Amino acid sequence: MKNNVASPHIIQSISEWHQLFRLPKPMHPLVSVLDVSLLDYSHSDVWKHFSHDFYCVALKQSHTCKMIYGQRDYDFDEGVMTFTKPGQVFKMQPIPNATTTGYLLLFKPDLIRNFTLGKTISSYGYFSYNLAESLHLSDSEQSTIISLFQQIDQELKVNIDHFSQDIIVSHIELLLNYANRFYSRQFITRKAHNHDLLSNVDELLSDYFNDEKVQFSGLPTVQYVAQQLNVTPDYLSDMLRSLTGQTTQQHIHNKLIDKAKELLTTTPLTVSEIAYQLGFEYPQSFNKLFKNKTNVSPLEFRQSFN
Repeated sequence: MKNNVASPHIIQSISEWHQLFRLPKPMHPLVSVLDVSLLDYSHSDVWKHFSHDFYCVALKQSHTCKMIYGQRDYDFDEGVMTFTKPGQVFKMQPIPNATTTGYLLLFKPDLIRNFTLGKTISSYGYFSYNLAESLHLSDSEQSTIISLFQQIDQELKVNIDHFSQDIIVSHIELLLNYANRFYSRQFITRKAHNHDLLSNVDELLSDYFNDEKVQFSGLPTVQYVAQQLNVTPDYLSDMLRSLTGQTTQQHIHNKLIDKAKELLTTTPLTVSEIAYQLGFEYPQSFNKLFKNKTNVSPLEFRQSFN
């Protein structure tokens, strides 16, 4: 059967992005800072289904369009930052008679390739968050971020010299580090909501390991847990780390070990039978994980209770 879903239009260069918005050519082929008020999504049908080959950092203080990511759509209040990486697919729906302010930073991977940021950018997990997990800024945080957008823009407007790229990349890295700090604050200020999410993680994993189908389905993955809770894997791990100091994978392993201890002390099942019941294909893998987490083998743990 043919797949009738149309492929997204891929915007391959920052110059093409400028052309689609009928803006002057960018001052630098690898990086650009745009005033959001100049962006009119009604000029082209491209925005109905598109992707891009560069990083995008946006500060939206009000919004002229509805953004669709995956199967959900989002409207934003003032002071919201979003982060997208190359290859993500979006749709835009213009909102009639709306006004907007804000900034948009676009930069190609080649800009940072020979810098430390080129190696560390994958550690900024928020580039993999969905739009519901955007960063909501306070007034003072907005001022800090706006200042950095303006400094990058100003550097692009002066004559390019041997120091230009170093300065631009350092400003981008500083902006991303501030975003990390502000996300940490957001995790703290939304602690009640995040504790609910933590409870949901624990409940989901308990139900999973108590269900007999685990031996056929295998161990739950981080992707599975995130999907069941309707969040992205990176956001879930970052949130859990902020609350407990542990990632989603560590939570999965902890819940698994708790269930294994229960079975070892309350049932006559052999270690191999317990391994299979908990979704392991090979008992040796179960033994290795158990000993890594508890410093004793499953059999030694069982014997300590006899």
